[in-house]
Amino acid sequence: MQTKKVLIIDDEEDFGFLMTEFFSKKGYQVFVASSIASGLQILKNENPEFIFLDNNLPDGFGWSETDFILLNYPQSRLNLISAMEVPKTSASSFTILYKPFIQDELKKIFI
Repeated sequence: MQTKKVLIIDDEEDFGFLMTEFFSKKGYQVFVASSIASGLQILKNENPEFIFLDNNLPDGFGWSETDFILLNYPQSRLNLISAMEVPKTSASSFTILYKPFIQDELKKIFI
């Protein structure tokens, strides 16, 4: 059985560490990127099953890449994360999680 992959695109080092710990303990292979550019490169190379994409990144707004990701990586489950309120959307192709969130939220949705 092939190990499932998780990509976390977030520039908060502590958040990346906590997410890595959570998913690694569940047997997932975890990749962390701190910018859009590095995240998209990992996405291209690894084709993860799950993507956690922050909006406010050093090289731009992560959510500006949602259409590209949904179109080119339909097998990946896209999860947008934010510490700020998110505009209402009718899109059902992704989940929005608000920081801070607790492990139980991840367990219910993704595991």
